[in-house]
This record gives sequence, structure tokens and C-alpha cells, in this order.
Amino acid sequence: MKHIGFLSFGHWTPSPQSQTRSAADALTRTIELAIAAEALGADGAYVRVHHFARQLASPFPLLAAIGARTSRIEIGTAVIDMRYENPLYMAEDAGSADLIAGGRLQLGISRGSPEQVIDGFRYFGYAPPEGQTDADMARRHTEVFLEVLKGEGFAKPNPRPMFPNPTGLLRLEPHSEGLRERIWWGAGTNATAEWAAKLGMNLQSSTLKIDESGKPFHVQQAEQIRLFKAAWAAAGHKRSPRVSVSRSIFALVDDRDRLYFGRGEKDGDQVGMLSETERAIFGRSYADEPDRLIEQLKGDEAIAEADTLLLTVPNQLGVDYNAHVIEAILTHVAPALGWR
Repeated sequence: MKHIGFLSFGHWTPSPQSQTRSAADALTRTIELAIAAEALGADGAYVRVHHFARQLASPFPLLAAIGARTSRIEIGTAVIDMRYENPLYMAEDAGSADLIAGGRLQLGISRGSPEQVIDGFRYFGYAPPEGQTDADMARRHTEVFLEVLKGEGFAKPNPRPMFPNPTGLLRLEPHSEGLRERIWWGAGTNATAEWAAKLGMNLQSSTLKIDESGKPFHVQQAEQIRLFKAAWAAAGHKRSPRVSVSRSIFALVDDRDRLYFGRGEKDGDQVGMLSETERAIFGRSYADEPDRLIEQLKGDEAIAEADTLLLTVPNQLGVDYNAHVIEAILTHVAPALGWR
């Protein structure tokens, strides 16, 4: 059995060919798709966060809105770039969204990836301390965020407060109990996956990672997941971790599917430079008739290692079509693979 959800980047463009032509469209139709996905029996509605782009950005108003309009489905991110975040303010936002959703928030965070502008985090008022990198800064923001999510008091109260305080040091409010255990780290390397395990974060592994061995993407990703699980066990955490992978998967069940994704050529891994020094490997997309698609997915080692599968959706094709994409996987593919 697997948790199956969708992941939307929330792309929008004013092009007449797009059904998502504005930021308002991207936001409202993400809410509509989450409602539809819950009705279909999907398990999760996740959004990607990018700054300075025609995509979804500030996630917490959107997550709160989804939480208020749904009752069962998990809601989350994959991922928030921690280089841009004030970890204390973020903890307040996350606590609010989680309480509105009744404890359904699954929050994916990360050191981030190359953005639309150079060092965009500096425009947000953040810069790495002398001798540290932006990745170091992101991990430090993460450590502070995880600490305050524990709900322990740390701030000295004013002796003459405007409102009465509880005794002792004060914590951030609103605090949502249990959210600390629902934080995920988007790891691009084996080392950061192991670091996340030591800190007690769940693992999100996307459709790309740093190429560390030259092996096929799904094999490298499966190895990363196994290293994460071993590090988790070594750390002695009391609960079992969760692991998600993201994939573009399309079951060709009608003429629309074949028009959009039935190109016929075999898609494979791709390799490119994520930065000047980082060689990344990008996983393949899957698009085929259901019976052939099932056989292809059986060979994906990383999906087999994960308990959660996030289906990346082409949100500019509209809510109805993306609901159809999700339903096709739940109906024609998942049962044959034992995911349902």
C-alpha cells in the first residue's frame, strides 16, 4: 500500500493555450484540484515553492485554504527553500495552517535549487555568515525551525505584559502538537539524506538528484533511500520514517492522453549541470497504455522503497484533466501494483 498524492508547481502563463493564465488561477485551481483529488480517494495535495517565478510561492495561505475546504487529504509542500525563510515566523505560519487543517500538514523543506534570480535569498534579507555557504544557511534555518516546533518555551516574558502570560519562558503560538514529526527534507545527495535522518525528518526525493555514481536515476535514488533508513535506525528514533518520491506518470486511457503524452518515443534519464560544479541526473517520465505502464513501474527501485508517491501534474491543462490523470493512476495502475 502507498500514499498517492499530486504535486503541482502551479505554473501560470497568460497564453491562450493555458487554462491557468494568472496567479489567481494557479491558486484557486490548486484548491479545486485538492478537493477533486480527495473525492477520488487520493491521499495528498502537495505544492512546490519557487520565488520570482510565475509559479506558486508563499505556500501557507494556500495550504490553509486547502485545509479549510477538505477533511481527509494530506496537504503539504515539496519543497520550501529554507534559504528564504525566517524560521520563527515560518513556525507560526505552519502552526496556523496545520491547526486549520486538523493536523494534516506534511511540510517538505530543503536547501533549495537554482532560482530565477541570482542569490534571491539576499533580496529577502538573508545572507550566509562569513565562511559559510547558502546551503549552510539553509540548514541552520532548518535547525532553528525544528527546535521551535517542539513547543518549548525559550523567550523571556515581559514583566509588565499587555496580556497575562503563562508562567515560565514563552513559546511561539499557535503551536500545533505533532507537526515536528511531519517535517520532510528534500535531499539531493546521499549525505543530506543521512543528515535529515539524524535530525528526525522524513525524506522527500524528487525527480532529480546529484549524480554520485553514474548508475540509473531510480537505482541511485533507491540507494539514497536505503542510506536514509539505515541512518534513521542508527539514530534510534522511536517512530518509523516516511519517504516520498515524485514521478511524472500518465496512463494513456483516452484520446486526450494520447494527444498530450502518447509521443511513442522511450523516455530515459537525463544528465545536466545543476550548478557550475554539480552534475545532476534527472529521472524519466512514464507515459504508456496501463498494462505496459504497470510493467515499467515494477522496475522502478525507488518507488518500491518509498511509502509515498507524488504524481507531478501539468497544472496548465486544467483541473478536470489533472483530476482525470490522478483517477487513471488510482483506477488502472495502482491496484495491479499493490499500491491500493
